[in-house]
Amino acid sequence: MNHSPVALHLNLDDAWPNEPLGLPVVDARSWGPQLRFAAPPRLVAEFYREHETHLTAPFMLYGSGDFHYLTALRLRSVAGPVVVVSFDNHPDWDVRPPKWGCGGWVNRALELSQVRHVAVWGCGNFECWWPHQIFGNRRAERLGIVEVHPWADDRPVKDRKRRGAILRDNWRKHYEQFLKSIVGEHVYITIDLDCLRAEEAVTNWESGRFTAADLEWALGGLRESSRIIGGDICGAFSEPSYVRWKQRFAAEFDHPKLARPSADEIRRINFAALEKLWPLLL
Repeated sequence: MNHSPVALHLNLDDAWPNEPLGLPVVDARSWGPQLRFAAPPRLVAEFYREHETHLTAPFMLYGSGDFHYLTALRLRSVAGPVVVVSFDNHPDWDVRPPKWGCGGWVNRALELSQVRHVAVWGCGNFECWWPHQIFGNRRAERLGIVEVHPWADDRPVKDRKRRGAILRDNWRKHYEQFLKSIVGEHVYITIDLDCLRAEEAVTNWESGRFTAADLEWALGGLRESSRIIGGDICGAFSEPSYVRWKQRFAAEFDHPKLARPSADEIRRINFAALEKLWPLLL
């Protein structure tokens, strides 16, 4: 990645006010309502043309997980081969339309020749289990191009045999085996804060089960075993705003209805997580 700062904040939705961590800020708020949750390919291409230079910054902070598919755009400029490691409460591997949306960005990444493998850790929602997993990219999983690691603690015992399933008391052992498989590889890391417990991150989605300490340990392991060439953090809560009625309908149908703390408390919680994780990403 070249021709841009090492790290910057792409502000799409004011999820991170007050220029967090002193990062250079790119004001892209006019694009936020257009891109949120999903967008037509024409619009995504237009955004990419306008912000391609910014998207090539090796490390980027941006807002709600509704924009997580921007990671696939960023990966276009990464020199391969690269392993993508995602910490996310959702696998984001849905093969159904829309082509560009937060729920299917992993498939857009896999279309890039430089992306060798994608590993998603910490999935806590229903998308990795029958029957909903039929909408995931199971073919890529069978081929070993994608691996998903969903929490199985509250699943029936038989589900714990699912490929990639993890438990609180064994996930670090599984993760260490994964690290051994990517020794020396170039790695791109993407963190959606919804992989964290509710008390450690406030997002637009359901909360996951990782603690910040878990991610600190996991990122340290990646740094020791491989070469981190880029990464991003998204997932902080922001008030949703849309420009198309289909976009609004689909997003409001898909999002959970959750109670949240005050705006000041949301900022306090999310900044605490960011201050722990961001330095370990760079």
